[in-house]
Amino acid sequence: MSNPTLTTATHTWSAILFDLDGTITDSAPSITAALAKTFEALGLPVPSQAELVSYVGPPLLEAFKVHAGMNDEQAWKALTVYREHYDNGALDTAVYPGVAGLLERIHDAGIPLALATSKPESMALRILEHFALTPLFDVICGATEDETRSAKSDIVAEALRRLQALGVDTSQSVMVGDRGYDALGAAANGVPTILVEWGYGSPAEAAEAIATVYSSDQLAKKLLG
Repeated sequence: MSNPTLTTATHTWSAILFDLDGTITDSAPSITAALAKTFEALGLPVPSQAELVSYVGPPLLEAFKVHAGMNDEQAWKALTVYREHYDNGALDTAVYPGVAGLLERIHDAGIPLALATSKPESMALRILEHFALTPLFDVICGATEDETRSAKSDIVAEALRRLQALGVDTSQSVMVGDRGYDALGAAANGVPTILVEWGYGSPAEAAEAIATVYSSDQLAKKLLG
């Protein structure tokens, strides 16, 4: 992905929101492995690895409908099976190089930090705790277990609401993600997005972002100057 806009830090951000999968953690291996087992358990052909990666990011309930052509009942069954498999391998992931250090720098700079992920909130919390990142975040917001809050726009809205409840000024917030889905969800709340190239997005998904970055150092310049 490439976007020349915002080549230097031009804002003083009042709050920063981060996506999780593909932005903080390289979680595709654990997600796609669980998806493959899900299709096998359901007696369905297992999609190619490239097709499985396309499931990473958006809400899985919706992804099963869009990519696998499932109806509501089938998608819920697939999601239930997936969660059973994923729970066993959720921590088989890694934090991208330099990202933990950047989160520490943001925290030390006193800029309020929120997680806004489509992953179930309980699982997101488990992963952050595993990597000792939980204390760096003022707010940790994810999807609800029943998927009533799963759209990125709703998750960003809830993260902003929780920040505001803490007295945080969210008028100059920015979202950091890896998919166009992140950018569209943030834009629905009036929040611009910086996309990271190390995630699972494609160049076409950068169209909605104010910038793209290829390293944690470059991202640090956009966020901290």
